[in-house]
Amino acid sequence: MSSLNLFRKVALAEGVSYIVLLFIAMPLKYWADMPLAVKYVGWAHGLLFVLYIACLVMAWQERKWSFGRVIVLFIASLLPFVPFYVEKKLKEEESIAN
Repeated sequence: MSSLNLFRKVALAEGVSYIVLLFIAMPLKYWADMPLAVKYVGWAHGLLFVLYIACLVMAWQERKWSFGRVIVLFIASLLPFVPFYVEKKLKEEESIAN
């Protein structure tokens, strides 16, 4: 499996975990008094975020991306829904390369 393919998959999982954290776990914590939702989903999201950064560095080295592109991909991980766009664009890039 290429680092780009792995990065795509991690970006998708990280994006899903972020959405679940923001729109399910956080409301459960504050509106339903269920703080454990944030604890466990937050832990999973944190792990996926670290994996996202590690895979980003691996893909950067393998694909020889510019520093600017890496910064944009890093910032994309901080914004809800943007990792889904990143995954789509990387999938298109991967299909062109193969």
